[in-house]
Amino acid sequence: MRSDLDLLEAWRANDQSAGEELFARYYPLLLRFFANKVPVEPTDLIQETMLACVDGQHRLRETEKFRAFLFSIAYNKLRDFYRRAQVGEEPVDMASHASADLAPGPSTMMGRDEQQQLMLRALRRIPVEYQVLLELFYWEDATSAEISVLMDVPHSTIRTRIRRARQLLEEALAESANDPRVLERTRTDLDGWAAKIRSAHQVSAAL
Repeated sequence: MRSDLDLLEAWRANDQSAGEELFARYYPLLLRFFANKVPVEPTDLIQETMLACVDGQHRLRETEKFRAFLFSIAYNKLRDFYRRAQVGEEPVDMASHASADLAPGPSTMMGRDEQQQLMLRALRRIPVEYQVLLELFYWEDATSAEISVLMDVPHSTIRTRIRRARQLLEEALAESANDPRVLERTRTDLDGWAAKIRSAHQVSAAL
């Protein structure tokens, strides 16, 4: 199997089959990345992200994994989406504003049960920076090194931010929950909800 970088280089050299293979490999990940942050089908955002990877290949450092590079571009495309959704061209503060505020409307990612729905709603109520951090850490098994590239912060800072993100999420869960029993199950089994949501959204690029 060809590596991500081999496929990227071949795609840049106009090998369309390489582009299709790389797109299919990362479509499910990008769909999960965008789905709980924007109220529209994220197909255009996914295509913009993949094309930006080709255009920006020269910025990919030798020691950097393609996936971390892809996440960083997706994060910037998300920021652009929020800026376009607002009036004016002011920079978007992802550390202070939640996706539910920046892009109001129902998420395109639906939970299969009450616990999943509660978690998805709560994630959209915390600042986007922390939402992204938690979703990458729990859904995509992203390493702290990958997340530090995405957030453009020192590697040593990420663990502190994960703890802060979990605190904010628990506060949002408490505000959103109608049933104390569902709240308690959700708060005490973050790894479990992450696995269920990831499983529920293991989609194919053919869909």
